[in-house]
Amino acid sequence: MKCRFCQKELTHVFADFGTAPPANSFLKLEQLDEGEIYYPLKVYVCDNCFLVQINEFKRSTEIFSDEYVYFSSISKSWLEHAQRYVEMMILRFGINSNSLVIEIASNDGYLLQYVKEKKIPCLGIEPATCTANVARSKGIPVIDKFFGTELAAGLKNKKQQADLLLGNNVLAHVPDINDFVAGLKTALKSSGTITMEFPHLMRLIEGKQFDTIYHEHFSYLSFHAVCKIFESHGLKIDDVEEIPTHGGSLRIFASHVENDNLSISKNVNKLLEKENQCGMTSIDYYKNFQQQIEKIKISFIRFLIECKTADKHVAAYGAAAKGNTLLNFCGIKADLIDFVSDRAESKQGKYLPGSRIPVYSENEIKKRKPDYIVIFPWNIRDEIENQLDYVKTWNGKLVTVIPELKIT
Repeated sequence: MKCRFCQKELTHVFADFGTAPPANSFLKLEQLDEGEIYYPLKVYVCDNCFLVQINEFKRSTEIFSDEYVYFSSISKSWLEHAQRYVEMMILRFGINSNSLVIEIASNDGYLLQYVKEKKIPCLGIEPATCTANVARSKGIPVIDKFFGTELAAGLKNKKQQADLLLGNNVLAHVPDINDFVAGLKTALKSSGTITMEFPHLMRLIEGKQFDTIYHEHFSYLSFHAVCKIFESHGLKIDDVEEIPTHGGSLRIFASHVENDNLSISKNVNKLLEKENQCGMTSIDYYKNFQQQIEKIKISFIRFLIECKTADKHVAAYGAAAKGNTLLNFCGIKADLIDFVSDRAESKQGKYLPGSRIPVYSENEIKKRKPDYIVIFPWNIRDEIENQLDYVKTWNGKLVTVIPELKIT
């Protein structure tokens, strides 16, 4: 396998999870008598550009299909994040009714709905038709195709280049990162700004957030790597912010290298130096991750076995992709976790890939009153804890596994 950015042969393994089914390939009842396809989930790090990555075993065109089950609007805290972002960008860049805002991976219109409310022209790009149709029902125009140089050239020919071109948690999802970033340059007006948000690899490693690794995420990004990739395609990063979403993310601001109107913030060099000091530009930094995650695996399995032995019932909340990575890495099935509840109707009545644990609505928690509830989307733990506060009435406990087992 070669690095998807610099094409150097990859020889250094960052983490090996064995094999697993795609994390969002939920099963229907009639599929339970069928087999599942498992793909290697092995993560490499390039010793040249330090891009952490997996191979593309399942095509992105298959992952983001009509069966795609992730709808961004399910999370209240994520909607609040999107609304704050829109308000900040309007103030910072003077986005108005004469501007065009384009969002790549616009999902169900969770963010562009706030742009539309301000009567600012907008366009979504979303390959999953099921989520794109929800955005259209909100009055948001959507192109349901994958973004890259070809689509970007079409936008440019139609004079639809963006004043603000954004993408939240999409940069890690693209198998051809060079084509994607080259497309960003083409789709951006000469005076325009790009913002991208993505989980920060430093936070993933420090927080042992191994469950965020799955086939849908092709790349795991340091600021160093992103700077190199953008610069190689004629884009410069003007500013960067560390934000708390998804366990610790970066929001980058980029523009054309030819655009001299924007000065480079001191935040850029500050974060590059921060990564240097912690060792992210040395291959040694990436060597001990496997040992750390195996300790978490053992701790979680031991907890579940102790619950089973004591005749305690364990359920889970949030049928998130990260939960499926955790379950399949640990080899956990429905004999140890009874069920998982989720607010997304698109997941209810289905079964988790690999573990085949059934997914129900939240009413199942109220009905069966489990002793423990494992929160899979730990990144929104506060939101879920408030939502599940009622479990205290039967002395129910909430559990998170990352970065270590915690019971409250």
